[in-house]
Amino acid sequence: MNSNKEYVFPADDDLFEETFSADAVYTFCGQEFKINQAFGANLGVAAPVWDAALHLCRFFEESPVDLKGKKIIELGAGTGIVGILAARLGADVTITDLPLAVPQLQSNVSSNVPSLGWPGAIPKVFPLSWGKDQHEFSSDWDLVLGADIVYLPDTFPLLLDTLSHLCRVGTVVYLSSKMRAEHGTPAFYGGDLPQRFNVELVQRDLEQNINIYSATLKCL
Repeated sequence: MNSNKEYVFPADDDLFEETFSADAVYTFCGQEFKINQAFGANLGVAAPVWDAALHLCRFFEESPVDLKGKKIIELGAGTGIVGILAARLGADVTITDLPLAVPQLQSNVSSNVPSLGWPGAIPKVFPLSWGKDQHEFSSDWDLVLGADIVYLPDTFPLLLDTLSHLCRVGTVVYLSSKMRAEHGTPAFYGGDLPQRFNVELVQRDLEQNINIYSATLKCL
């Protein structure tokens, strides 16, 4: 896997005052992924490939979790690398983020079509604003994925509502996060998420301060 520079977490979406594009190439599961990052004021935090996303990709590369044939939705996908990897491994993937991020997602999906075509369904890209239009999506997913989407406390109730809607008994959520205490990330996993989900820490990188959690909906 190619190393990626560490981005300073932005306070707002005005960090990138000028718009420019940069490509990054990564290798997972013996496959190459070319990911475009459209830095600019519009995309803000959705533009770069965050380390937590790379950790989640590596987790699926190294873990016994079989994604083939699974129905998967990714939240806050940004560049879409996690969802694209899942689709390359044979999953039926829906990749989502806020409307402004959809063109970047669509571009990266188009740029990463395998030479022999997708082994399963073609990845689908849709806008999804947490707490607003999650009810336009079904509740029958096998896996729900998210990488570095837990960083704004105001959005925690919206994310929790969205996860609760998307999950059924048997759905597994995998969330990879940089554990930023100043942004309330540990509090979400220790307090908010356990209100409705059984939560398990499945991987911890102390050096980069990135955790991966699995979660399943509690039976009420």
